[in-house]
Amino acid sequence: MTDELARRIDGLMPRAWTDLAELVAIPSVADPRQYPPEKCREAAEWVADAFTGAGLRDVHLEETPDGSHAVVGHRPPPPGAPTVLLYSHYDVQPPLDEAAWTSPPFRLTERDGRWYGRGAADCKGNIVMHLTALRALGEDVPVGLKLVVEGSEEQGTGGLEQYVPPHAGELHADALLICDTGNAAVGVPTATTSLRGVVTVVVGVEALTGDVHSGMFGGPAPDALAALIRMLDSLRDADGGTRIEGLDCTGSWSGVGYDEGAFRTDAGVLDGVRLTGSGTVADRLWARPAVTVLGIDCPPVVGSAAAVPATARARVSLRVPPGTDARAAQDALVAHLEAAAPWGVRVTTERESAGAPFRAGTGGPAYAALDKAAQEVYGKPLSFLGQGGSIPLCNVLATTFPAAELVLMGVEEPRCLIHAPNESVDPEEIRRMAHVEALFLRHFANSP
Repeated sequence: MTDELARRIDGLMPRAWTDLAELVAIPSVADPRQYPPEKCREAAEWVADAFTGAGLRDVHLEETPDGSHAVVGHRPPPPGAPTVLLYSHYDVQPPLDEAAWTSPPFRLTERDGRWYGRGAADCKGNIVMHLTALRALGEDVPVGLKLVVEGSEEQGTGGLEQYVPPHAGELHADALLICDTGNAAVGVPTATTSLRGVVTVVVGVEALTGDVHSGMFGGPAPDALAALIRMLDSLRDADGGTRIEGLDCTGSWSGVGYDEGAFRTDAGVLDGVRLTGSGTVADRLWARPAVTVLGIDCPPVVGSAAAVPATARARVSLRVPPGTDARAAQDALVAHLEAAAPWGVRVTTERESAGAPFRAGTGGPAYAALDKAAQEVYGKPLSFLGQGGSIPLCNVLATTFPAAELVLMGVEEPRCLIHAPNESVDPEEIRRMAHVEALFLRHFANSP
């Protein structure tokens, strides 16, 4: 039966290409300042039509509180069978610098065995994975299905997070497949079990009533930009690791590791440049807080004057691992910056978002079924991976459906370069992960 399923999926791969090409061609960036909102609506309608054709019922668009549209649908379970929710998102990141793309971002292009295009992996490739798995099963779907494909995940405006709690009855399932992640590497079946949370703070420094001539006043006049630089530098120790008063920055990761050489390649670290921090790469990525200066408001180099800056401002992000309260981490970041301010300069802070970290339980029947499916397709057991990014929806789902198992999986892997120019997907991962998903649905239906 497994061999027959594999043959069906092999036969569906040309259709997977067509599906992905059609989806990638729709520039569904959920930011009306950059792209027409009609394109997101077009992508949502494409998704609704495709899942209707794949056997789901009452597939339709629901407007969420942020104005975006989620695609929802269902398929009733056979008597006594469990229900699985399938999740993905159809909105994509903007292509950024189109000149950096080797091929047009909104035209799926095959090159060197990979399929290139914005959203090819994140997350339209996962939509195609779902469709391929369901088409391969045909009418032989052994579980009930719920579907939700959201339309504003990349913008972080929280439409689906707000939609879920009042619609819990419609979305309730025994296992939730959150397909917005992927494997540790091509050919390594992986479930993401840990997500870092994220908090952001905007910190401002005022030292003078206005900029003053550096020749006349430089020296004793306090430089607001220099003060800010000192404050930001205090967030790291000598080897570049994050060190914030009141936060534990010594955690360790017990799941699958991340080879340092592979990380350097994946992250594009220049030759001769050392990685920051200590411990393993996985420790630093998935088990410890990590601070990043996202941006600084200060005079630009071109056009700058011979003046002592009176004010400066920075936006600071802090990723926080499971086990760390996001609001407490934000408070610690603010307190640290305020305490680090030199020379009595005035400091203002603006707390922005605070998304909680997430850790999945892996001891239930869904994970057992997924491991069995992964071994049948990949010939190796399921690995567990952390994720440096944040998916706030996971915490909403875990709170709303506390008895459900939540599984993060998908077709993405480091070479996909999601969010960057030249995003791509390995079609073999679409094929294999669609096979894994189809087998998972069979195995989960027979779980004790």
